[in-house]
Amino acid sequence: MTAVERTVERFPAVTLGELVAGAELLTRVDRKYLLPTADAVAVIRGLDASTRVLDLEGARGCEYASVYFDTPDRLSYRLAAQPRRRRFKLRTRVYAGTRTAFLEMKTRGGRGATVKDRIPYAAQHLDRLTAAGRAYAAESLESIGFDPDLESQLRPALTTRYRRTTLLLADGSRATVDSGLAWIDADGRCLALPGQVIVESKSVGCITPLDRELWRSGHRPQNISKFGTGTAALHPELPGNRWARLLRGPFAAASRTHPHTLKEHP
Repeated sequence: MTAVERTVERFPAVTLGELVAGAELLTRVDRKYLLPTADAVAVIRGLDASTRVLDLEGARGCEYASVYFDTPDRLSYRLAAQPRRRRFKLRTRVYAGTRTAFLEMKTRGGRGATVKDRIPYAAQHLDRLTAAGRAYAAESLESIGFDPDLESQLRPALTTRYRRTTLLLADGSRATVDSGLAWIDADGRCLALPGQVIVESKSVGCITPLDRELWRSGHRPQNISKFGTGTAALHPELPGNRWARLLRGPFAAASRTHPHTLKEHP
């Protein structure tokens, strides 16, 4: 159990069905914060007692794994790093607690909103695109103005692992806290950020109670992307100016480790 999971034990539970019904938020505004675990715990303690926490068979956290796909010339990464108005991220994701998996296409919509579309996917195919997955990728790429034939170039580029705690806030918005952050690239290079968490508020645009608590504690939204920042940290030869502050800060002290040791959580 992580420090975050111990902290949220005081909150009442919300089931996955209730969470999806109340806060699906596939089109949303995300605000992300990278901060020490102890700071995140202090902020969470200040949330309203009506905050609810996702409970999956008695567990208040769930292991996540995502595989991001990119072209050999890293088109998806370059679009994120520049950044371009039209950009995309294609990933598979598995929720280890339920073995539920999806293939997701994330794009950037109007006014900075994140638009996520997804289809069910077989958990055993996380690191490859099936025929159905390639058809979905081609259709999704074409819908946002890219050549659908790009799907034939997409390969696994980066795997992310972490343990997520999900909150349903008093105003109906949603937030996640990711601990045990780790990245592995296609060549097996790894890094981890022990003692750090990524907190993300997800709303239709309004400032959430969690944002207010974070701001009162001196934390402001940061330009962090698990895919973009992780790739830049593992590949310093790539342009990473968009994440320069984080790369010089927490990521400069990241632990370079072996994939089999990436289960540690603060």
